[in-house]
Order: sequence, then C-alpha cells, then structure tokens
Amino acid sequence: MDNERLIKQLIDELVLQPRLNAIEWSKITKQTPNIKIGYPGQHLASLITGMTGERTGARGNDLIDGSEVKSCSRIDQLDICKNCSLSVARVELECSHCGSKDIERKNDSKWLFTIRNESDLEVLIHEVNRVVLLIGDYPNFDSGDFETLRFQAFEIWPEEKRHKRFAELMTNYYRKIYLSHRKKTPDQTPAPKNFWPYSYQFFISNPIRTFLCIVENANTKPKIRIEKLVAPSEDRSKIKSERMPIETINDRELKELVSRISQSELNQVATKKITLKEAKKMPLKTLRGFIEEIPENLREYLELRDTDKISSAKKKYSRRKNS
Repeated sequence: MDNERLIKQLIDELVLQPRLNAIEWSKITKQTPNIKIGYPGQHLASLITGMTGERTGARGNDLIDGSEVKSCSRIDQLDICKNCSLSVARVELECSHCGSKDIERKNDSKWLFTIRNESDLEVLIHEVNRVVLLIGDYPNFDSGDFETLRFQAFEIWPEEKRHKRFAELMTNYYRKIYLSHRKKTPDQTPAPKNFWPYSYQFFISNPIRTFLCIVENANTKPKIRIEKLVAPSEDRSKIKSERMPIETINDRELKELVSRISQSELNQVATKKITLKEAKKMPLKTLRGFIEEIPENLREYLELRDTDKISSAKKKYSRRKNS
C-alpha cells in the first residue's frame, strides 16, 4: 500500500477541500470555517500507523491494536477583536463588526484526556498500547502566515519506561486534582486533563514524532509536502523523542538541573566549552546562552509541575473501556 500517496489524498479530500468550501461559504454565512479534525484524524492515524479502526465509533478502540487517538486543531481558530471583543475569523484581516485591525490571534487548542474514575486511569496508562497525538497548526504562526499549514503525529507508549512521565501526569491529574475538585464541589464535574502541545508536560513525556506534513497555499491551491513518515514497522525505541527547547524550563528548573548533572552531561548539552563549576556560579540568563535544548536522558532530572487548574465540564462524558 502506497501510504504516502494515500495520506496526501486523504488530507486533500477530508481536510483541505472541505476547508476551502467552508471558507467560501463563511463569506456568506459569517460562520467559522473551522473543520473539526477529529474523525479525519482517526483515518489519518490509521494510515500513519498501519492500523485499521474497529468500526465502533466512540465506543471501542480507536485503532485495532488498542491505540488511542487524540486530535487537536489550531487551524481556523476563532480570533478576538481587541477593540470590540467580538469574534473574528482567521481568514479575516479586520474585524467585520468595527473594522479594527487590532486582532488577537488564538493558538491555544490542546488535547483533552477524560479520566473520571480509577478504571479510566487504568485503561489509559496500562491497557492502551499507544497514544497517537495528531495536531494541525500553523508553523509560521508568529509571523502571521496563515497560508501555510502543518499536520503532525506523535506517539507516546504509556507502559514504556521512556514515557513514564506521561503516566505520572495522568495519575497526578486524577488523584490530586480531579478527586480533590470533586471532594470540594461534588455537584460539579471537573474538566478533562489539558495536554498542551509543545509545553513542558508534552516534552517531558518524550513524544516521538512519526509524521510531518506541510501544506503551502492552503487557502487557495493547496500543495502537500510530506517531510517525515515513519514506517509502522520501524522500531520506535530507536527514534529520538522531540527536541525540548531550553526556553521550556523556568529558572528554578534550570538551576535544579545544573545542580544534578555531571560534567559529561553538561558537555553533552553545552554549545560552548564550560565547566560545571562555572555553570553553577553563572547567572541563569547567561547560562541559557550555553544550552539550547534538554536531551531525553537529562529530562529525568526534571520534576513534574503541579500547576494544572481545573474548571467544570459543561456536559457529561462516558469513556470507552477496553474489553
């Protein structure tokens, strides 16, 4: 099966073309052209992983091998006019309500994990073979380029040692945050666990990128370019996890990291020659100029952040269970 060709065809037919149609209709209806990535994401995950679904919808496993697929899209999020506080479509250059060009562009969609009881937790961290994280976003968001899209897939294997922090994060959420919230306000259901792309919690979970696709001229004549596609049979244990930029950790964490690593470990990450003694005495702002990223083996020294904030969910949710 020619996976690369099929993936391009799927993205074009299930995501890009419907999106182009929605953009045109949104000019008339003034509705958001945001095309949800959930079900297209399931199809995409099957092609990337080589695993079919079970035709059970939300009631069964997402993939036949027991993998769970989570999708999030930052494409075509509704933006906010800073002048009148009303919504602005991503494709709009100015507010249709007041004409202001002072727009707050949103880029905060995330993956959600719903854990309501010990059984849900057990399924996620012990019974789910693999978590496949799909995201659609803008690689050049900061420069205001909304014509170029990016689709990526990451894998986390909850039972594998290198991904143990993911299990710790989910356990911490349920036992320390979810249950605490239920105890304080039993009549309210806490919101799901937010798992933010490119965040501290994301990187310490050591996600493995298995797919990267760039779409140019997405709003007119989309051109799809697949830059990375890991074969389903390739050994994931031999693939490096995602690069963790030094900017991801705060000063307290950097100070703690330097206090725990050895000279050889410092040599591994330092971009310039520096002794451990010098690093420990150096102002943290200066030290950041010597380290660009935190490799996977040194992330072991980083602690979990207990900063999750819980809000109440607006509707009930029922999670499927593996049989």
